[in-house]
Amino acid sequence: MSANPPRILVVDDEPQIRRMLKTSLVPQKFEIVEASTAGAALKRLDAEEFDLIILDLGLPDRSGIEVIQEVRKSSSVPIIVLSVRNDEAGKVKALEFGADDYMTKPFGMAELVTRIRVALRHRYQTQGTQPLLRAGDLVIDLVNRHVSRAGQEIKLSPTEYDILRLLAEHAGKILTHDFLLRKVWGDDKVDDVQYLRVYVRALRQKLGDRIGENEIIRTEMGVGYRLMTGES
Repeated sequence: MSANPPRILVVDDEPQIRRMLKTSLVPQKFEIVEASTAGAALKRLDAEEFDLIILDLGLPDRSGIEVIQEVRKSSSVPIIVLSVRNDEAGKVKALEFGADDYMTKPFGMAELVTRIRVALRHRYQTQGTQPLLRAGDLVIDLVNRHVSRAGQEIKLSPTEYDILRLLAEHAGKILTHDFLLRKVWGDDKVDDVQYLRVYVRALRQKLGDRIGENEIIRTEMGVGYRLMTGES
């Protein structure tokens, strides 16, 4: 991260939400720029560089999904969606089109700050190839395909390793069922979520995962999975 504070573009048509985010995030050493419409946001993005976007899906001129699509044509800047919509289909659609994370209003500011920091850290890490991926006490050696947790080697099948590698490469970000199925199996199993669940269950057992207790892989119900980093 540079000496300058990370620049965040907040895109929301509700003045009170923009005001609340600015009031809360500026003391956390973030620079906040505001946009109330999709058009204004895309104009700012064409002219300026940002480190992260906080995006509402319900904008007055165009949908937030369209904004995600436009941004992803030319940029990998992290996008965190904030929305009153809590339907699984909406979450999946936003994530599939390129959002990095999704939070439902109302939300906790402490959790949002944590997710912002996770998304920023992931972006900086992926600007260069890392031979070792780390998430908490989990270490993945990409060169030797070696996995360990708390210093103990873990033997994984090739498929289990591929799932874990994808989750680790996007640590802190929700990966949808469809994304994982396509990346690991191609189109053959793309509609078979239960097939994925079987492998994730086996992977969790080998990692010593227990839900809510030293958890490394979190289930995002009806959407996908997220590798926990110790902060997310």
